Amino acid sequence: MVAVRFAPSPTGRLHVGNARIALVNWLFARKHGGHFLLRLDDTDKERSTAEFAAAIEEDLRWLGLDWDAFARESDRFPRYDEAIAALKACGRLYPAWETAEELELRRKLQIAQRRPPVYDRAALKLSEADKDRLTAERGAPHWRFRLDGRRLAWSDLVKGETVVDTASLSDPVLIRGDGQPLYTLTSVVDDIDFAISHVIRGEDHVTNTGVQIELFEALGGLVPVFGHLSLLVDGTGAGLSKRLGSLSLASLRAEGVEALAVDALLARLGSADPVAPVAALTALIEGFDLGRFGKAPARFDPSELRALSAHVLQLLDFEAIRDRLPAGAGEAFWLAVRGNISTLTDAADWWRVVTGPVERAVIDDPKGVMAAARGLLPEGPLDQDSWSRWTAAISASTGAKGKSLFLPLRLALTGRAHGPEMKALLPLLQHDEIDSRLA
Repeated sequence: MVAVRFAPSPTGRLHVGNARIALVNWLFARKHGGHFLLRLDDTDKERSTAEFAAAIEEDLRWLGLDWDAFARESDRFPRYDEAIAALKACGRLYPAWETAEELELRRKLQIAQRRPPVYDRAALKLSEADKDRLTAERGAPHWRFRLDGRRLAWSDLVKGETVVDTASLSDPVLIRGDGQPLYTLTSVVDDIDFAISHVIRGEDHVTNTGVQIELFEALGGLVPVFGHLSLLVDGTGAGLSKRLGSLSLASLRAEGVEALAVDALLARLGSADPVAPVAALTALIEGFDLGRFGKAPARFDPSELRALSAHVLQLLDFEAIRDRLPAGAGEAFWLAVRGNISTLTDAADWWRVVTGPVERAVIDDPKGVMAAARGLLPEGPLDQDSWSRWTAAISASTGAKGKSLFLPLRLALTGRAHGPEMKALLPLLQHDEIDSRLA
């Protein structure tokens, strides 16, 4: 069975880059009748917080994404200890004591000598006496994973045939000096234990995938299928890393952007399929195809998202939106205003126009439209035909036509020069309120 995971670290709020990975994994699972795991990679005790963990769940639910299983890495330290013991037993983990400063000096020397800046495995040459001395001087070591140094190739779901030569890489640190296992190890152990069949993530993990394939094999696990999505860039082609704070899902939600607009954009961004508004998340599942995503960076334009958000609102029927409208706002109101709003805040503004009072406008009315209108308003319940009958009668009485007829009425009734069609707004007003506004 297809099984995927979204594994954020609860060290900050989710941004559009995280959301794209989560959404693509969710769509892939749902398209194939598979399993979607939400796993919090929270082994970083200094930076991970319960508040960020709760916010991640809140953001995913806002997007409409559910999960079939949930896990926290912080609950699995005994399992990581088992994996660490196994790697030590087979000789793939070795202790090292170099400081960051010492490693940086070696790196600079290698570059100056025009050699690859790869860890020289000096720790492998230490005698037992050296290790005892370094432990006494510097404390517990960090532990590195000894790579095989070979070409690893896989058929990537997005990038196609991909090769990483681990001979060109430094042996990665898997365990810090304080004993904390790092992401490269914990992620592989989790993927093995939760039977993850497909790992879909950003292309910045391609090199790490080569390392992790060796780890899967060393731990006797089944290597999953990998897919690496291109990264998001702005309109100039620059990465979004410096702007992700302003592109957090929390900030977009506060701005009034519709979750379905975020879904619709991120589900197609970077693919050969056109971006289009949708009225339900399920509409994105049927046509989803990871093979349609390209290798080029995907351009994310906030203005495109905001425009798409407005189009999404215009697609929604009353039942889909009723719980988010102001109290008392009914279907007639929603159908009247949805074509003229960009966010639901705009809808709330128009509800205030309907319920009053409205700001009085200075109206140029040389034809006496106001005075005539008060006496000519049709009696009885108002409907969408009332506006045309009313304005026809006013025009016949005053001779006013076009702008000189319609603009004074709109300004008096709404306090605004533009907005939804008056034939739809007029039936929402009571006769005495209309008369008061005209007066």
